Amino acid sequence: MASRARVAVLISGRGSNMAALLYAAKADDCPFEIALVTGDKPDAPGLALAEAEGIAVARLSAKDLGKDVFFDTLDRTLRDSGVEYIALAGFMRIVPESFIGRWTDRILNIHPSLLPKYAGLHPQQQALDDGAAVSGATVHIVNKDLDAGPVVRQREVPVLPGDTARTLADRILEVEHALYPEAIAAMLDRADL
Repeated sequence: MASRARVAVLISGRGSNMAALLYAAKADDCPFEIALVTGDKPDAPGLALAEAEGIAVARLSAKDLGKDVFFDTLDRTLRDSGVEYIALAGFMRIVPESFIGRWTDRILNIHPSLLPKYAGLHPQQQALDDGAAVSGATVHIVNKDLDAGPVVRQREVPVLPGDTARTLADRILEVEHALYPEAIAAMLDRADL
């Protein structure tokens, strides 16, 4: 098997999608490895999980560094780790255009809706308010427009009678855990790595 692509996962919290990527990367036929887990909060619970799994972790604080210094530091940290791609997994920061430009077509994000519908915050509630019959999850390439980059993969999740934003979010999250590794592999296949 050819060398595996080095992926960094950026998180802000518990890191359940990061964990799904980490466990998927343990498969012998997975085309990527998780080279680094980092984010904007040095005490994010997902960082401890990554460390426990033997993954390199960088504990950065956007609050302490300030936005511009944080993204410059993040860029250096990723490059020093030999990272080739970035997977945003519950990373709750708007990524500035200057940073995106340094990683053009190499940043992926997962969003809990069928983009372009219900971009931004509270997509499950947006779907419920709209009376949608289906929602779902989307993995897309990050560009300068919020939740608007090219779609790599999507998967539908039905909206059930009596759903709340929480119950819908929980079902979508289960789908995200399978979808994200598949989407990264599909993107890498297209990139001929």
